Amino acid sequence: MKRTAMKRTAMTSAVWLLLGLAALAQTEPPKPGPEHKKLDVLAGSWALEGEVKPNPMGPGGKMSENEKCEWMDGGFFLVCHVDFKSASMGNGSGMGVMGYSADDKAYTYREFNSWGESMDSKGSFDGDTWTWTSDEKMGNTVVKGRFVMKMTSSTSYTFTYETSSDGAKWTTVVDGKATREK
Repeated sequence: MKRTAMKRTAMTSAVWLLLGLAALAQTEPPKPGPEHKKLDVLAGSWALEGEVKPNPMGPGGKMSENEKCEWMDGGFFLVCHVDFKSASMGNGSGMGVMGYSADDKAYTYREFNSWGESMDSKGSFDGDTWTWTSDEKMGNTVVKGRFVMKMTSSTSYTFTYETSSDGAKWTTVVDGKATREK
């Protein structure tokens, strides 16, 4: 009698499990929203040229970057691979992931580079301008970072990266132009 009850419980559990799996199989996967589609302008290969301003980290000078951004399967995240060269700061590579957080109603950017650094930024898009903000550790000090990209056409944008210790007074670290590569 005990064995029959256990078999019935096991069968009932198996039926509920199969029904649950069937229901999950019929649910449609989520689809990217219009916010995700706005990131599409950044997909592709880009060549960046800029000028690093003299700062506590170095004397300044020319910088260049080659960036390739591709959509991850599903269309929620743009994955970017970067190789950069800077006369004053050295060369390296990085990887970044851009997306949109519906919970925060903000764009997200997470970056990792060959110098062992990582950074998280929140972004917004207004008209033709992307603005990314972050809190970054430089030595023992936390500073605010702001990266502004102004789309000048579908194939180019200007950029400025600034830092601030108080969020009120900003100092330009680098500025330049990006051009979409064919």
